[in-house]
Amino acid sequence: MRIQTVYTDTSVFGGVFDDEFMTPSRTFFDLVQRGRFVLLVSDISRKEMAGAPTQVQSLFDQMLPYLEVVPVDAEVLRLRDAYLSAGILSEKWADDAGHVAAATIGGANLIVSWNFRHIVHFDKIRQYNAVSVLNGYREIDVRSPAEVIDYDDQET
Repeated sequence: MRIQTVYTDTSVFGGVFDDEFMTPSRTFFDLVQRGRFVLLVSDISRKEMAGAPTQVQSLFDQMLPYLEVVPVDAEVLRLRDAYLSAGILSEKWADDAGHVAAATIGGANLIVSWNFRHIVHFDKIRQYNAVSVLNGYREIDVRSPAEVIDYDDQET
């Protein structure tokens, strides 16, 4: 199985401690630790972690050996601003657009998130990809953790 480079936002870390999202979130991070995914986060994620509950911060710290950090540089900000200018999200949600920009610039094959409002949404994904392509970047796939984990007990 090919190793995927996956960008995740803070929702997946928090999902480990949410009854609804716990099992697929934990399984996702187990797969990261076993080398199934190369995990990218960004400076945005690190900033958001400062306001997260202690247990979420602790999980993030435990995952540090498995993380590669995409810096939020001028290139990421330009692409984020292109998403905002296109009306995909408002300025209020600039950090969510920044996650998508960081994943795209960082070379992720996939974004994994529980943010169904601003990231894992079929309309938003198409819009992000259209703007990315117009700006010279490739498209990126976006999924929830439940869609990328292995289900060993199911037949293929």
